[in-house]
Amino acid sequence: MKDDLHRVLLKGGVTSPGELKDIISMLETAGLKEVHFGSRQDLLFPLKEYKEGEKLENLSKFNTDIVVDRGYQNIVSSYVSADVFDMTYWLKGSTYLYILEGFDYLPQLKINITDPKQRLVPLFSGNLNFIASESEDYWYLNVKLPHWQSSAYYPVLVYSWDMVTISKTIETIYEDISDVDELFYVLSKKIDTNNKTVDKPLIVPYLTFPYYEGMNRMGIDQYWLGLYWRNNKYDLSFLKEFCGFCLDNSIGKICITPWKSFIVKGIKQNSRPELERFLGQWGINIRHSQLEMNWHVPVDDSEALELKKFLVRSFDQNDISTYGLTFGISNDVGKRSHFASIIIEKNSAPTLVKDFEIRPTYNVLHFENFDPNSQKYHAYAQDVDKIELPGLLMELSKKYFEQLGKANVQKEPQEKKEEKIIRSVYQCTSCFTVYDEFYGDEKAGIPKGTAFVDLPEDYHCSVCEAPKKEFDVVELHMEGV
Repeated sequence: MKDDLHRVLLKGGVTSPGELKDIISMLETAGLKEVHFGSRQDLLFPLKEYKEGEKLENLSKFNTDIVVDRGYQNIVSSYVSADVFDMTYWLKGSTYLYILEGFDYLPQLKINITDPKQRLVPLFSGNLNFIASESEDYWYLNVKLPHWQSSAYYPVLVYSWDMVTISKTIETIYEDISDVDELFYVLSKKIDTNNKTVDKPLIVPYLTFPYYEGMNRMGIDQYWLGLYWRNNKYDLSFLKEFCGFCLDNSIGKICITPWKSFIVKGIKQNSRPELERFLGQWGINIRHSQLEMNWHVPVDDSEALELKKFLVRSFDQNDISTYGLTFGISNDVGKRSHFASIIIEKNSAPTLVKDFEIRPTYNVLHFENFDPNSQKYHAYAQDVDKIELPGLLMELSKKYFEQLGKANVQKEPQEKKEEKIIRSVYQCTSCFTVYDEFYGDEKAGIPKGTAFVDLPEDYHCSVCEAPKKEFDVVELHMEGV
């Protein structure tokens, strides 16, 4: 993201027509005519200086914050997919909204709140990835803190109404946490949570990528509309008038997708003719080619956009199908933050020749089975010229279709790790709260260094009040170096 781009963080990618219209009025006051959508479901736009943002905030009727600090992150959610694509049975749109409302702070960690039965919003692109389980109001938590090399699953399911407390507490301690076992141990000492045993590991079904543009039926007498701009420059005048249409037709929410598009749900059947007339008057195209959708391109990067156009033209000229594939263009070698099937990675110019103009080279990578949820990359080609990219991507497209259907379910890989024991502790078998002799139990008045056998017989768990006999010995361990 360019240095001069400021952001409005739309929590969970959800806003109301009134709030969006208010934001647009702020941006128009600054002399802007367009806005970009970010891959974390936020709004991005250039401002010359920070003080200008402060002045604009004072104009907002919704107390909108303009965020300059890159350290803060938008919360990503798959609310946009609810009632539109397949859903976990208990996970309703209202559930997302209640949870998102509880986040009363601005996170510095990337938080994703998603349904594994949808594919539009990435599951594993955050530091804290809450993924709905089959147990109502309980979530798997996949953790990859910024200084960790790989992700790991939290050992218990997290209750919906503990997600904010857990996330906020992790923000205060994560820099000193080396693995997920230590994270669980420290959190268990700091906060009381309503955890649940993991009965089975998360299995993410393989799903083909959905088409998210145009007017589509939703239920019996409603529709949803997806709109996409190929250059990710959304005209403020159009958006402002569109918000007016939504307000006039009792449409409550507008959702930003991670793919630089937006979706509006709950359009009544009798509002459809008016909407189609409105879109037609603005000359809005709502049936882009599949070839040019499903791309992650750096915001306001003309070189990356030209590369995308070059590749899309090559696909079109050669009648290549990319249905189900997603692509990302990255200028940050090694970071690979885009969750796309295939990544085109631009190499940095060698330091010795940085003062000379040389042709850029690229690396091509893809996820295992072309499924970003596998979390495992494969390098396909390195240091190739731009002119070679179309042929390589066409080869990958054919390879994708050859393997399609042969690996329908991806399980999270379980790696064997060497471990060493730190010490033994006692754990409640009901809620997994730990009694550590080293720390004692301050809540119960038990001083540090008190052996478990020396605890009074009426000692009980400070969280669920299970008796002393319900504690079992467990061993704290850490990965070997």
